[in-house]
Amino acid sequence: MAQFKVAIVGAGPSGYFAAQALQNLATEECSFAIDMFERLPTPWGLVRSGVAPDHPKIKTVSKVFEKIANTQGFRLFANVELGKDLSLAELQERYDAVIIATGSPKGKKLGIPGEDLANSMSAADFVPWYNAHPDFAGITPDFSCDTAIVIGAGNVAMDVARMMAIAPHELDPTDTADHAIDALKKSSIRKVYISARRGAEFAAFTSPELRELPKLEHTNVRMSKEDIAQAIARVGDAIEKDTKSNLDAMTLIAENNDFPHERTMEFLFQHTPKAILGDEKVEAILFDTPTGEVKIECGLVVTAIGYFADGVEGVPVESGKVKNVDGKVAENLYVVGWAKRGPSGVIGTNKSDAAAVIELLVSNLSAPKNAADIKELLGDKKIVEQSHWEKINAAEVAAGEPDGKPRRKVVAIPEMLNIAHN
Repeated sequence: MAQFKVAIVGAGPSGYFAAQALQNLATEECSFAIDMFERLPTPWGLVRSGVAPDHPKIKTVSKVFEKIANTQGFRLFANVELGKDLSLAELQERYDAVIIATGSPKGKKLGIPGEDLANSMSAADFVPWYNAHPDFAGITPDFSCDTAIVIGAGNVAMDVARMMAIAPHELDPTDTADHAIDALKKSSIRKVYISARRGAEFAAFTSPELRELPKLEHTNVRMSKEDIAQAIARVGDAIEKDTKSNLDAMTLIAENNDFPHERTMEFLFQHTPKAILGDEKVEAILFDTPTGEVKIECGLVVTAIGYFADGVEGVPVESGKVKNVDGKVAENLYVVGWAKRGPSGVIGTNKSDAAAVIELLVSNLSAPKNAADIKELLGDKKIVEQSHWEKINAAEVAAGEPDGKPRRKVVAIPEMLNIAHN
């Protein structure tokens, strides 16, 4: 029986789905020993640090990840960083195939004046801040203003706006970072705009997310009837299914005229940001609109206009993603997920994407290398294996239980390692 060794770099959805695809292809004649490497002591990637805390159902996919991780032949090497603890060349030498599943962690820039003012930030920093990612715990958004503007027309922009616009006590039963809940409870923000450069018909929101907005108990949600009517007129009869579903959901929002709450989310379409204004910190944004320039005063700007992949030594990056052909990067090197195709789709999109790449990978395998175990190269490094992660996980869940939370996340890496190894 041939057993091939495969390394997966990145313990997010695309990495786990790649592992699952390998497990599904195992036969009596051919099996796979899978080692997953993760820079942080905690796995699950965006399911842990990207999904909005008030959407816990989406996070239940973590149960699938745990089943994959507890399948024979799978090993987790968390708290191990590629380029620091191990090189790509060392992985390629010891594994029959290496899969890059590191996502797209960097936020795209607008490229307009004033973008570097204080209190102008990327959703790539803001989202992991409220999700207790250890790298972003030190960020200090200033919520002393009454108006914030989120720039973007996708679900990330909507999540960011909603987190600032809902009543903070609604976050108490979630796994939002304690430091974020504390800051949001002191927030003076009562108006949050979501600005989109193009018309409503081009928005990348998903209709389930839009349909949830009118259900917010303490927040008004506003859209212009005229904006949505014009979008419907522009698309005409040749309308795609997803666009129609979005515009139907937007129509329901636009037709509401009851705004009893002090907190408001308002959508602005066809507003192209020209400049962020202010002396030392954000004071306003200047927009181009179909009727001319519009200035909106605000004290906080969060951009959610897309992501791009980080450069990894030895991995070619082009146009914000790893350079590849159908997922193949080079000899025995592959890529899946956002790092492969860019930041598109939902979590489930990574499953079919990974399955296609794994089929290609398996078709290219010949004879196993039978190289030495990677542990030899890691020496006395404090590795967080699956059993260690389960201790962190259990501690977080136990810490959240008294307050009715799904978990209370540990933020500091030394504390994570202390729980894992003691």
